Amino acid sequence: MSEIILTVDGIDPVELFGQNNNKLNLLRKAFPEVTITSRGNSLKLAGEKKYTQKAKSRFELMVRILKEHKELPVQMVEDILVGNNPFESRLSNGQSNKIILHGQGGKPIRAKTHNQKILVEAISNNDIVFAVGPAGTGKTYTAVAMAVKALKNRAVKKIIMTRPAVEAGENLGFLPGDLKEKIDPYLRPLYDALDDMIPADKLDHFMQNRTIEIAPLAFMRGRTLDNAFIILDEAQNCSTMQLKMFLTRLGPNAKCVVTGDLSQVDLPYHHKSGLRRAISILGSLEGIATVALSADDVVRHRLVKEIINAYEKSDEVMKKLRDQSKKSEEE
Repeated sequence: MSEIILTVDGIDPVELFGQNNNKLNLLRKAFPEVTITSRGNSLKLAGEKKYTQKAKSRFELMVRILKEHKELPVQMVEDILVGNNPFESRLSNGQSNKIILHGQGGKPIRAKTHNQKILVEAISNNDIVFAVGPAGTGKTYTAVAMAVKALKNRAVKKIIMTRPAVEAGENLGFLPGDLKEKIDPYLRPLYDALDDMIPADKLDHFMQNRTIEIAPLAFMRGRTLDNAFIILDEAQNCSTMQLKMFLTRLGPNAKCVVTGDLSQVDLPYHHKSGLRRAISILGSLEGIATVALSADDVVRHRLVKEIINAYEKSDEVMKKLRDQSKKSEEE
């Protein structure tokens, strides 16, 4: 039998153990072989050594994440206890733990994964950044955070956020209302990110005086975008000509982040995404950087990572079958 007593200082026990010990109960459920009791800011683990040591390592990881990120959502605890997500690689150290800005209610917003940290650094050091990766990796959210930071620091005078109005494999048909009401559903994810970072009254003021502008990509044609932080979201749904049009809008003192997921192209079958070609053509130019995020950077539900990995494995199998079929035809 092994008995371990862990004492945690500088952390609110409610934040660590959860309301009504809901996070602690998840730990108990994950390690039924271990008797887990808490008192104040101390935790006692009793049971066979191999189980108590494993429970200890998971608990210490919970503590470390809470100390570094100042939050420990229940979903994150579930991910830690499942053990499928390499949280150690997602923890920050040194500069990577630096807060980008404080959002609603003083919530610290920071890079949560290694590649998000690289993205923050790339945006700081380049005028154009392509951020590509699967859903849930924080591409858009990190870009919006950097844009709001630039606006607050007066590095730019305005934020312009855009995305192509492409239906995700659905025919939405006629949408009622004025132009704003018709296009807002396509742009909702951008509003959601802003809602996390700027108080509602201030955001409304910024929208009214066009300090922050959200519009479909088609509205960018003919404009010169200067003294602005510009975000093009869902760029995998842009044609080559659309991306060229957009990138040539940049004016003096403009910074641009282009985000996209090359595995989720919603264009009609006969149309090719211009994002991959743009990265290939422009990636080597000075002042332009490309950051690739992966399933390990997913910060949504733990199953999102598993879903992405499953699709990637299926795509690899399908590609091998196509290659074999092509080779057989040639022979």
